[in-house]
Formats: sequence, C-alpha cells, structure tokens
Amino acid sequence: MLAAHGPCWVAADRAAGARAAVSAGATLILMDDGFQNPKLHKDISLVVADGVTGFGNERLLPAGPLREPVAEGLARAQGLVIMGDGPRAASLRDAAQRHKLPVFHGALAPQGDQKDLVRGQRFVAFAGIGRPEKFFSTLEQLGARLEDRISFGDHHPYSEADAKRLIARAGAAGAKLMTTEKDRARLTGHRGGPLGRLRAMVAVLPVRAVLREAGALDQLIDKGLAAARASHTYLPPGQGGGNKGC
Repeated sequence: MLAAHGPCWVAADRAAGARAAVSAGATLILMDDGFQNPKLHKDISLVVADGVTGFGNERLLPAGPLREPVAEGLARAQGLVIMGDGPRAASLRDAAQRHKLPVFHGALAPQGDQKDLVRGQRFVAFAGIGRPEKFFSTLEQLGARLEDRISFGDHHPYSEADAKRLIARAGAAGAKLMTTEKDRARLTGHRGGPLGRLRAMVAVLPVRAVLREAGALDQLIDKGLAAARASHTYLPPGQGGGNKGC
C-alpha cells in the first residue's frame, strides 16, 4: 500500500533499510511505526492516537498496549495527531498540552464515489486491524447493510480455513464480502484455492486520512526540515550526499 505512493523499503533492521534508501537516492525518509526504534535519528516525530481508544489503560506491555510510558514518548515528539472525535480525544489534547505539543485532528474518509457503491448494498464485512469496529461503523454510516461483522486479530494472516468460512457465510447471507485495503493486501499473491477465490470476490473500501489542520502540519514539517538542514542531518535534493535522518 505504501509503495503505491512512492518508493518503499521494507526492512526488519530499520537502520539498514534507511541506508539502502539513501544509497538509492532518497533525500527524505518517512518511517511508518518506528517511533521507539533507537537506531535512527529522527528530525520530526508525530504520535498518532485514536480518539476512541486513546492510550488505552496507559500501561506497558503485557499489562496494556504501550511500549513505553506516555510521558516519555510525548517528550520526544513534535506533534500529536488525534484520529476521530471519540471520548478519549479530550484527554489526549490535555496530554499534548502538558508537553506543549501542537495537536492535529484527522479522520478517515472514503475515497471517490465509494458512498454510492456501498449505500443500500448487503455485505458480510471482515477485518483484521487494530479496531475492526471502526471499519464496520464506517460502512454503516455510508448506508451499507451488514449481514455479519467478522473480526480477526490485528495483522491476521488469512488461512484457507478463514477463506472458506468467509465465502460460505457470504453465500448463506446472499451478500457480498467487504474488507479493508490492509486486509486485502494480505491476500495479494494468491491466485488459486480458497484464498485466491476470496481475493477475487472481496470488495474493498479505500479510505484516506483527512486532516483538519493540514496547513499547520505543513508549517511544522517545514520548520523541522529547516532545523534539520541547519544541524546537517538533512540535505534537500541536489545538495549533496542525501539524508541521514528521518
């Protein structure tokens, strides 16, 4: 999915991945989910939190969802992005204020004419993401009729048994199958068998993040890159040996 928007490196060793990107000519690296990785210098770090779940119970793994205490993480960040106006949004804003962080508000919005494609249609919806209920709720808000909602664990690797179950449930309900872009990406490469049939018949709801304060975020990034240039951790295109930071 990321590769659809630009050159993408996948690396278990983040530092090695960054070096490979720089060797290939990258002048700026945007890293997905590497906030706690200590091997790379970061010029700008944004923490993204869900407005419904927030930071959960604010406990560390395995007692909670966090990799480090909230205060330690926010102390290293340059901004907080809150996705959705849920019940935890106010407490997230309070936490950002304590650390004097700018707050940006965002939401996932369907792309293109997706509203017209799902309104009034019957679906068996399934998802293996952090909070499948968010996906199901989005479909219903667009006017879809959900005959069933089937949740899997985050990053779930779909099996042939899963595929058979989903296909059978949709057939019994006389409905179409619908999933997220992330889930369908995990079916890529399957051509035959139950997983291939699932990939061929499932519909996808593409979404994009829409930020309320997009202009202010652009200014924050510009300011951060200017500071990085001054400290020699970032060189713009055409001005030397690439970028050492992220």
